[in-house]
Formats: sequence, structure tokens, C-alpha cells
Amino acid sequence: MASNLTRKELLKQDKFTVEAEHTVDFLSAHRKEAIRYGVILLAVAVIVAGVYYYRSSQQSVRAQALGEAITLAGAPVGAPQPGAPTSFPTTTAKETAVSKAFAKVQSDYSGSEEAFVAEYYLAAQALDAGKVDDARKKYQDVADHANANYGSLAKLALAQLDIAENRQAEAETVLKDLMQHPTDLVSKTQATFAYAKAIAPTKPDEARKLYMQIATEKSDASQIAVAAMNDLPQK
Repeated sequence: MASNLTRKELLKQDKFTVEAEHTVDFLSAHRKEAIRYGVILLAVAVIVAGVYYYRSSQQSVRAQALGEAITLAGAPVGAPQPGAPTSFPTTTAKETAVSKAFAKVQSDYSGSEEAFVAEYYLAAQALDAGKVDDARKKYQDVADHANANYGSLAKLALAQLDIAENRQAEAETVLKDLMQHPTDLVSKTQATFAYAKAIAPTKPDEARKLYMQIATEKSDASQIAVAAMNDLPQK
């Protein structure tokens, strides 16, 4: 429940988000691993970002290839459903097809923004499969070479990985940088919330101040900031 709430409250609410909601079903098949590393929000965010890019860019070959991969990621598993152009008999079959589609985009259009979106998705998929080193490598490549928007998503993912692997100092450094350099895909509020969550176990007073700051902004994240603040140790 907490992961769903985080996704709903923190994802930027625009028309492209609505179009991407059906892709959450794919992630749900691997929910345990996704929650373990705190990346379900990030995985959904990149799909939203990909849809945004695809819809807002010119209808280039690269954009079309990315759009087709995104469509596969949102396809249902099981019997064909009305309105769904593609379906898969099993989750494994879907994972294989989706991975192949995104890998082709990355390989065929290396260095393009579409390729970095694809690589981000592949990183999330690798993490979902427990291939942490592979995921970190891919996230790092996106963080280092993609534009500011997709790079910020990758940095946020790397910070989550650092926290999961007890690299607290590294995570805090990345999150502070994201707070100071917000983007369209990782706002200052999102970065601040992630930072507060990261320091909550060791610096509850500082985390409380940050949660209060978010709560007073009256943004989409206000309610979840209040809930997070209530979970902190009481003075």
C-alpha cells in the first residue's frame, strides 16, 4: 500500500501519466524485488517519461521504436483483452520480448535520448531480477550521459541503490545534488522527500523539518509527507 501511495502522490500528474498507468501491471509481477530496492516509483516514472518523449517528439524512427517497446511493456499477460493489440501467454514471455525490444532501441540508436530511456528501463528490469551490479552500471551510464531529465531519474535510482547497500554517505550526496538541481522529472520536492526518507533513521529531527516543509507546500506530496512525519520517532 505504501508503494502505491508514493507513486500516486509523487509522480507528476499530467496527461501522459494517465496513458502510462497500465504499465504498472508489468511491475506488479515482480513487486517483492521492486519494493525491496525502493524502485517501483522510478520504474513507473521512466515509462511515463518515455511516453512523454514519444508523444512530444517528432515521429522519427527512433521515437517509433521506443514507442513500440513502451507499448509491449504495457501489454497484458493472459488471454487477449479488448483494445489491447498485443498480449503474452506468460510473464516470462513478456519479459523476454520487452527486454529484447528495449535492448534493440539501445543498440540501434546508441547515444540518443531514446536509447537512454531504453537503458533506464533495462536497468530497472535488471534490478527487478536481482542483477544489482548490472542495474547500477546501466543507471550510471544514463546518469553520466543522458540529458538532465533522464540523468536525474538515473541519479535518483542510484541513490536508492546506495541506501539499499548501506552506502549512506554516497546516497545523501546524490540526493542533495538533486535537491539543488531539480528537473522536470525529479522535482525539488521529490528529491527533498527522498533525502528526508534516507536520513530519517539517523537524523529524525532534520527529516521532520524537511517533511514539514513539504507538508506546508500544499502540493501533491503534502499528505504523504505528513504520513512519513508521523512515522518518525516522537520526541
